[in-house]
Amino acid sequence: MDHTDNSTKPMEEYAQEDLSANTEGTLSEAGEETLPLNTDETASAAEQEEGDVPDDILVAAMEAILFAMGEAVSLDLLAQALRISVERTETIAGLLAARCAGPASGLVLNRYEDAIQLSTKPELLEYLIRIASQPKKPRLTPTLMETLSIIAFKQPVTRMEVENIRGVNSDFAINRLVSFDLVEEVGRKEVPGRPLLFGTTQQFLRSFGLSSVDQLPEPEASRIEEFREEAEEEVSTGLNV
Repeated sequence: MDHTDNSTKPMEEYAQEDLSANTEGTLSEAGEETLPLNTDETASAAEQEEGDVPDDILVAAMEAILFAMGEAVSLDLLAQALRISVERTETIAGLLAARCAGPASGLVLNRYEDAIQLSTKPELLEYLIRIASQPKKPRLTPTLMETLSIIAFKQPVTRMEVENIRGVNSDFAINRLVSFDLVEEVGRKEVPGRPLLFGTTQQFLRSFGLSSVDQLPEPEASRIEEFREEAEEEVSTGLNV
């Protein structure tokens, strides 16, 4: 499949114009070397020039970046790549989302907190599986779901804090969730020993149809005791966690 996007040509032309603007004036017409341009003035000129890039070019460029990356890209990084402000990047993302929403597009623009990602429209899945195997989803056992629920609601949380709630060793469950890319290390707790902190990932949001962890429902206090009882039952029945 040819992924060439004609939108890259105009962006290259703008980049070449930036290069010309940065080097122009270093040599006089007689070939004599002159003082370089003031750095601040050069940066301001480049910013002004980038600000003149039409919206449709920026929309195409954003689409190309997201398509090539394949994963969610933060708005800050997109703003740097497009050389525009984060505010304008939000506007361009809105234009791209509107274009994808049309019936002629097979893509949808998803928002995950401060990042966005292109993906195929769910209703078109039947066409995709005709030429590719349906992706295998990780099997989440009750043990894994309990551990994931605790991490999701209590994050950032240490391994020991998870185990205190469940009442049993949770090394295997946490490692399994990390391998499924549903949980990741997010730092270390500032206490003696500096234990690892765990939190959910963007894949977690995608898997459960969320845009932000703020959309998680309020946890029920009674569930903590249920987690303890189920964990104790695991141990008593000899289940391997």
